[in-house]
Formats: sequence, structure tokens, C-alpha cells
Amino acid sequence: MYELNKLGFDVFFEEQVVDSSYEVGRIATLANGIYKILSKEGELQGQLSGKYYHEAELTRDFPCVGDWVLFTPLLDEGKGIIHQTLERKSLLSRQAAGEKTIEQLIAANVDTVFLVNALNKDFNVRRMERYLTQVYESGANPVFILTKKDLCDDVEEKISAVEEVAFGVPVIAVNTLQSDDLEVIRSFVETGKTISLIGSSGVGKSTLINGLLGEDIQRTQGIREDDAKGRHTTTHRELFMLQGGGVVIDTPGMRELQLWTDEEATDEAFQDIKELTLQCKFRDCRHGNEPGCAIKQAIEIGELSEERYRSYRKLQKEAKFLDRKEKYGVHRAARMQMQDLKNGIN
Repeated sequence: MYELNKLGFDVFFEEQVVDSSYEVGRIATLANGIYKILSKEGELQGQLSGKYYHEAELTRDFPCVGDWVLFTPLLDEGKGIIHQTLERKSLLSRQAAGEKTIEQLIAANVDTVFLVNALNKDFNVRRMERYLTQVYESGANPVFILTKKDLCDDVEEKISAVEEVAFGVPVIAVNTLQSDDLEVIRSFVETGKTISLIGSSGVGKSTLINGLLGEDIQRTQGIREDDAKGRHTTTHRELFMLQGGGVVIDTPGMRELQLWTDEEATDEAFQDIKELTLQCKFRDCRHGNEPGCAIKQAIEIGELSEERYRSYRKLQKEAKFLDRKEKYGVHRAARMQMQDLKNGIN
């Protein structure tokens, strides 16, 4: 038996329920087309109704972990037939691997995303910029959690490096085995609110979740000593209820996040660069050899690093290519990108 308000059911979702003959539940796991639904009736094994399945066209038409659904309970069988997914507050997703433009859903209705990164040899600011861009696209609020601070000799320096690329985003360095550090993280968890964790394998997501849950739910593994990179531990997305209130969604580790975003979300993650472009002498400045280029000047005086600007341009190109690929197909999108290069368009 679950209390829906503690699972995150609020007025936003309540107003969407117009047919009282259905029960309301939240998706906790998904595997091979079978859903685990958390509801007032307890945990049920859910499957889509035939009508729902055949009418769904896009990937995001199907439920994912964190979604609220309307279903008909079959209590004698411990099952539920899903008829509808309620409109989402937020949706964290990425582009699936392969040539086809397919969206892969990560988690829905997340209020805060913990961007978990380890303070070891795998520390990578450019990867963090990529994660941040996708979180802004999702509609959730980002928080950087830097783990393994006990293994790092320059914690403050690395915190500053992240703060420089994440304007206004909380950045917290922790040793997840210390209770004081866990309390700081718990301050972001509220009853009825949902957090999710994303990051590379081995950065400590499972250890962090175990600490929040107060028990060893998620299996953990260490990092490889030769390159400080982790082994995959979490193998699927799963939603957990926290004892003190709140919900947490764990996700498998990702070595590389293929963006599913637009250029607007990229601008939000690179607010400093966006503001600089507005200061250029010419509105159509390409930030090359044009006179009065604010970007070029900022790089020359050390106000903006070349690495950050290159990262911005790379993510902008990815977002533009993704949009074109979705509209015109991969081959035409590639030709358009090549034409941009010939014309000197970045």
C-alpha cells in the first residue's frame, strides 16, 4: 500500500484524472514490456492495454520509470492494465545509439537531478557540461554531487572548476560513507518530491542511494585502479521510496550521453557564452576574424577558456544535427552539416 502524495502525486496530476473508474499508480520499473506499478493497491505487474499499445507512435508515448498512469487493477492476478500516461512535469532522455533518430527515455516527473561525478582521474568538466545541458532540456533542476572527496587532494580547486561552468547550480563534494555528507544531500530530498541520479559507472551512485535508503538495496563495485573508471552496477532504471519521504530514481551508468536536446537548452547551460554573443559588434558575428567579437576578446584576456567555447560549439552542432536528422533523415542532415562547414557557418 502506497500513499500517492508521498509518491509525488499532486494537483498537477490530480487535475488530469477525469475518469474515476481508473486507479492511479506510478511506474517503478520497466523490463521487457512489463511495468511495476506502485499504487494504493500495493505493487502490481502492469501491461499496456491493446488500444494503448496500438495507438502509441513515438517512444515518449509509452510510459517510463517515474510516469503516472491510469490503470484497471486485476487484484486477484496481482496485475494492472494501463490505459493512459498522464502529462509529465519533466522528462529526462537521451538519443539512443545507432543511426536512427530514436529517443531513449531515462526518467519522468523528476524534480531534481543529481549529476554525480567522482573526484578522481575520471573527473571531466566537459562531460559535466553535457549532462547539465540535458538536465536543462528535461525541465528538472540540476545539482552536482562530487563523490570520493577523501581520494582527492585538490577538492576546492575542482569544486571551483565545476562552479565556473554551472552558474547558480549547487555543487557539493561528499564522501558518501560519512553521515554528515549524507545529511547535506538529504536536504535536497522532500516528501512528495522526486530526485534522479545520472553519471558514469563507478562514480558512487549506488553507494549514495544505499546511504539515502539506509540499506544496501543497490549492488556496488569499486573502480578500476588503472584508469579510475567504473564497472556497471545498476543495470536498469528503478524508483525507490525513501524512508524519510521523497522518491529517488536510479539509472545505469553512462560513459557517454548522446544528447536529445535543442540549441536553447545548450544556451541555458552556457549562459556566459550566450551573454557574450550579445555583446558582439555584429549581430551575425561568427566569432572568427570579425572585428568587435566579444567571444574572441574574452578568450584573449582569459575571461573564457578555449576548451569551454569548443565544448559549447560541439554541443550546439550536435543539437542542430539532431534536429535536422529528425526532420530530414541522417544522410540529408549530414550533407547540410558539411555545407555549413564549407560556408564557414559554425
